[in-house]
Amino acid sequence: MSSSKEATNDLELHPVSMDRWDDLNAFFKQHGNPNYCSCMRWRLKSTDFTKLKASERRNKLQALVKGNVPIGVLAYHQGKPVGWCSIAPRETYTLLESSTTLKRIDDLPTWSVVCFFLDPNFRGQNLSVKLLQAAVTYAASQGATIIEGYPVEPDQSYRFMGSHTTFEQAGFHQAGIAKNGRPIVRFFVNEKERK
Repeated sequence: MSSSKEATNDLELHPVSMDRWDDLNAFFKQHGNPNYCSCMRWRLKSTDFTKLKASERRNKLQALVKGNVPIGVLAYHQGKPVGWCSIAPRETYTLLESSTTLKRIDDLPTWSVVCFFLDPNFRGQNLSVKLLQAAVTYAASQGATIIEGYPVEPDQSYRFMGSHTTFEQAGFHQAGIAKNGRPIVRFFVNEKERK
């Protein structure tokens, strides 16, 4: 088997659709945190999230995929999923939309990146940057003009939201500051739209 460093040069990146649902589900089940959350934390109100079992959250995510709602991008190595990036129109993230900490900085249509998860064997190899670049390409193909992220420092509990370095390497620039001091970064598909 090739090393993980070589493997990140030999990746396939695909948006999640029903034909990839089983891959996403298997990837989440293989790892503790994604299986618990099923990437629904930002998509549900806090009260709804906590009252649902993990299997119910997974069913809700699957319903979004069945409804052709964008949810994110999977990275594959040798046919096996090794990384995940959650990206979707901001309004599909109910908790994010109601957040007083991460308020919208304007009313422009925006897609948001809220989660990364990498197979431990593929960490530290720039996979998060490649996933983010693929997520931006996917969002742009769906008509997105602004993609937004909410990076944290690696030692914080919300590190699954991505580091500032990851976003910076993918061409994002700071566009605002959240109430808690966290940067809000943006990528403009058409650089002319950047203010």
